[in-house]
Amino acid sequence: MKEPTGISRMFGRIARRYDRLNRIMSLGMDGRWRQQAAAAAEPDAALALDIGTGTGDLALELAKRGARQIVGADFSREMLMAGRDKLAARGATDARWTLADALHLPFPEGTFGCVTNAFVLRNLADLKAGLTEMARVLQPGGRLVCLDMTQPPPGILGALYKLYFYRLLPPIAGVLSGDRAAYRYLPNSLVGFPDAAALADLLAGIGLIEVQVRKLAGGTVAIHTAVKPPA
Repeated sequence: MKEPTGISRMFGRIARRYDRLNRIMSLGMDGRWRQQAAAAAEPDAALALDIGTGTGDLALELAKRGARQIVGADFSREMLMAGRDKLAARGATDARWTLADALHLPFPEGTFGCVTNAFVLRNLADLKAGLTEMARVLQPGGRLVCLDMTQPPPGILGALYKLYFYRLLPPIAGVLSGDRAAYRYLPNSLVGFPDAAALADLLAGIGLIEVQVRKLAGGTVAIHTAVKPPA
């Protein structure tokens, strides 16, 4: 069940091991995916919001691409502390950190030039409400970028991916992380999640325009990009 308090506690438990497990789970590709998501956000000189910022990897990429200031928001205090420490160690000091729920963002309408999230949408208790809230805090003409897993393609590749993602990965990651429950939950969070086309339709349905989808990793990961209409 996507119960916010329980999910927040789960991410808090794995915060200090999260980066290492991400590298293992993605076979080392997740850093490149975040680089591409940051590029799609076009953050140069923008006030940028990274929702579910976690340990700050995507926020760091936004900083590298010239964001004027970055706000990292997450509902796990432990994740925020890890992200703060990482960006400070990398010299990205122009960042603010906010403990916040993606469904109730504590920012005025039209605040940010770009809003990003990575591997967050599958964890939202109400996906449409979360996306609507992200659109609300965007400036007119601002860009929303969502990086997440998507439903695998049919055929042999999809079958192999499901074997890895649902059967092989949870016990391996559970042993390496010391938290078997967390790494049973994370793969299963894809169950019932809309495929890339349906998510694109949802973005258009909340009033965003120029919706684009870029699939990665053989169609198992997707970057969705959308724009808030000009005023």
